[in-house]
Amino acid sequence: MQLNQYIDHTLLKPTATPADIKKLCKEAVEHQFYAICVSPSYIQLAKSALEGSAVKIAAVIGFPLGAMTTKAKVFEAKDAIELGADEIDMVINIGMLKAEKIEYIENEITEIKKAIGSKVLKVIIETCFLTDAEKKVVCHAALKANADFVKTSTGFGSGGATFEDVKLMQEIAGDKMQIKASGGIKDRETAIKYIELGVSRLGTSSGIKLLTSDKK
Repeated sequence: MQLNQYIDHTLLKPTATPADIKKLCKEAVEHQFYAICVSPSYIQLAKSALEGSAVKIAAVIGFPLGAMTTKAKVFEAKDAIELGADEIDMVINIGMLKAEKIEYIENEITEIKKAIGSKVLKVIIETCFLTDAEKKVVCHAALKANADFVKTSTGFGSGGATFEDVKLMQEIAGDKMQIKASGGIKDRETAIKYIELGVSRLGTSSGIKLLTSDKK
C-alpha cells in the first residue's frame, strides 16, 4: 500500500505563515503526498513551491463554519480554481441542514460543482455536529449534486473522523462517491484502518508521522 498517495498534507491553522506553507510544500514533494490542503490565500505560493511536482493543491472554501452565502462560496471556489487549485474542499451550511433545508444544501453543492467543472469537489459535512440521520441525508444530497467526495470534518469542530461515520458514509457513497476522512488521524494503524474501510483520501497534518512510524 502506498500510504503517501492517500494523504492530503494539511495546514489550515490561522497562524500559518508563508514560510510554513513553503515547508509544507517541500515535505509534500519529498514524501510524494497526493495533495496539500491550504487556505485560498496561499494557493499561488503553493503553486510556485510545487512547480514541477505531481502534488495537487486542494483549497478550502466556506471554511471552517460553512455559514457564508452560496454566492460567496461559489465566488471563492471559482477564484481558488483560477489561482491554481486542483480540488475544492467546501463546508456545508450546517444550520440549514439542521433546519432540514435539504434543497438549500443540495443546490449549494450543485452550484459549486458547476462553478468548478471537472475539478474535484469534496463536501465537508462536519460529522461531529450531526445525527446519523442527518449524515445520511447530507450524503444523499452530495451524491445528487454530483460531488466527487464526502469528507468527515474540518478539524475545527468538536471532533474528527470516526470509523463508525466512515462506515455510514460508505453505505451511501458506494462506488459513486469517494470518502475523505479527516480530523484526528495521527498514527499509521488508524490511517490503514480507514483505507481498509474504503476511504480514498486522508486529511492530516501528521502525514510524515504516518509514513515514518513503525510499519505494522
